[in-house]
Amino acid sequence: MIDALSTGKFRLYIAGDAPNSRRAVANLTAFCNRYLPNRHHIEIVDVFEHPKRALEEGILLTPLLVIASASPAKRIVGDLTDSSVLLGALGIAAGAS
Repeated sequence: MIDALSTGKFRLYIAGDAPNSRRAVANLTAFCNRYLPNRHHIEIVDVFEHPKRALEEGILLTPLLVIASASPAKRIVGDLTDSSVLLGALGIAAGAS
C-alpha cells in the first residue's frame, strides 16, 4: 500500500521496442504522474539487453511490472492499460488523483 508520504518503486520489464512495451512504459508513466506525482521511481529493464537479470529474477513474460515498494513485491503482467489493476495493487482509492 502506498500512503501519502511513500514513494512508489516500480521495475518494468520490457522486450525492446515492441508495441506492448511502449504502451506499458507510457501507461505506467501516465499513471505515476497522475496518482504519485513526484513520489515515484521507475526502472525500465529491457530483457533483450539484460537477459541474465531477467532470468535470475524469474521474468518469463513481458511487459511485466514489479511493484518493489509493496511488501511482498507484486507483479502485474500486461501493458498496464487498466489502471484499476494498479490502483488495487497499490491500495489507492479510484477517485484519489
